[in-house]
Amino acid sequence: MTTETDESPRLDDSFHVFDTTLRDGAQREGINLTVADKLTIARHLDDFGVGFIEGGWPGANPRDTEFFARAQQEISFKNAQLVAFGATRRAGGNAADDPQVKALLDSGAPVITLVAKSHDRHVELALRTTLDENLEMVRDTVSYLRSQGRRVFVDCEHFFDGYKANPQYAKDVVRTAYEAGADVVILCDTNGGMLPAQVQAVVATVIADTGARLGIHAQDDTGCAVANTLAAVDAGATHVQCTANGYGERVGNANLFPVVAALELKYGKKVLPDGALREMTRISHAIAEVVNLTPSTHQPYVGVSAFAHKAGLHASAIKVDPDLYQHIDPELVGNTMRMLVSDMAGRASIELKGKELGVDLGGDRELVGRVVERVKERELKGYTYEAADASFELLLREEVEGRARRYFRTESWRVIVEDRPDGLHANEATVKIWAKGQRIVATAEGNDGPVNALDQALLTSLERFYPQLAKFELVDYKVRILEGRHGTGSATRVLITTSDGNGEWSTVGVGENILVASWQALEDAYTYGLLRAGVEPPE
Repeated sequence: MTTETDESPRLDDSFHVFDTTLRDGAQREGINLTVADKLTIARHLDDFGVGFIEGGWPGANPRDTEFFARAQQEISFKNAQLVAFGATRRAGGNAADDPQVKALLDSGAPVITLVAKSHDRHVELALRTTLDENLEMVRDTVSYLRSQGRRVFVDCEHFFDGYKANPQYAKDVVRTAYEAGADVVILCDTNGGMLPAQVQAVVATVIADTGARLGIHAQDDTGCAVANTLAAVDAGATHVQCTANGYGERVGNANLFPVVAALELKYGKKVLPDGALREMTRISHAIAEVVNLTPSTHQPYVGVSAFAHKAGLHASAIKVDPDLYQHIDPELVGNTMRMLVSDMAGRASIELKGKELGVDLGGDRELVGRVVERVKERELKGYTYEAADASFELLLREEVEGRARRYFRTESWRVIVEDRPDGLHANEATVKIWAKGQRIVATAEGNDGPVNALDQALLTSLERFYPQLAKFELVDYKVRILEGRHGTGSATRVLITTSDGNGEWSTVGVGENILVASWQALEDAYTYGLLRAGVEPPE
């Protein structure tokens, strides 16, 4: 069914990809979206090519009402239709006079999703009405919205739990909604307790018994939301509701990105515009930035570790054929294969990593062997190169070129931390280094701790020799205390991420305390940054 207001282009109405990040996803703990945030995410989702974007509940709060008003004016949707979410009319009334129903129409959204009770106990205890009146609420609201030219989807809340308790009534709700004019009736695993085989069986039965077009909305409380969504598709569902990166209340919803990737790459369904799947990793990370949550590194398809290989056995096979240890070509979803260098690495890992970093090893087996042994030796001391590509590249180039890249040489450094009676702390660092034949002594204060003081002192001492350093900024800093090896002693590992405004790189340092480790990581960070900038080291 289509309506006169239904003007946005769609790929194919026979299968729907429906995103509810702006409504259900926003209920995740730690997410608090502004209207501007919601508009930005809506643009990303439209660029990705989803068919429907559920923007929120107009009339329920001022923010969602403002979002719909602004979205109509500020976004020209290329692929998606905007959806307003709301509830069926109140018991004992009629839809035409219900203020909440009127707010849905006033939103201007061409599509409306109604949430309806399909669990008999929820009808009686939460709505405090009869089962027959609940069916009339569904019928009246759907038919009224259809008469107003709106396309209607109905979310059957707590459907699977309701089906277990009273299957006939749960199916009556589905049948009533569909016969009243709902395009799709969505079976919701609201509590997230279902498993794939159960979902598949129920969906197949409901389709057979009602003849309705069904969708699926799965929460992830059993860790099966994506699997449950695909199981519903296997049973005949043609509408999937998901959220970007699986955001949602409690542990989240079915993750949009693995669901869409599975539909396109595993099922062969064309659910996105041409070329959109290759934007998936970028879109995932962009939305994570807007909601201010660090992207999951191990997320399927789009995580930075999704196609990362560590074991030497894997690397040997990948060198022959990447498909031997990868289920898809990562470029299909806009991701890349990464080789991780660790004490598990073999020759193939080093060769592939060198190729990835643009360092020609020339097929020199002796050279590769030296690098392998050096990596294993340093990892035994606590270094890790999995997340410190810049430090590994410096090590690799040192072996290839027969000398270390040196833009400066450290004579000494020290840090003074002053604890004042007023409760404030002062951090002062002094560094003595040599650069381009000159000895420099520089002192700096750090407002953000002793490592910040060291960073500022190093920058002060070198900036007149290397003006490129003015763009460098320490953007991430991680510390891990390693297992003690000598009595109560322990080693400290520091990972630093630095940016020059155009990209980032990570370096590692290990020492008997946090400052020693931090200084090593800072030295590598500055050295690699200058190498990256194309600066030749002095002879």
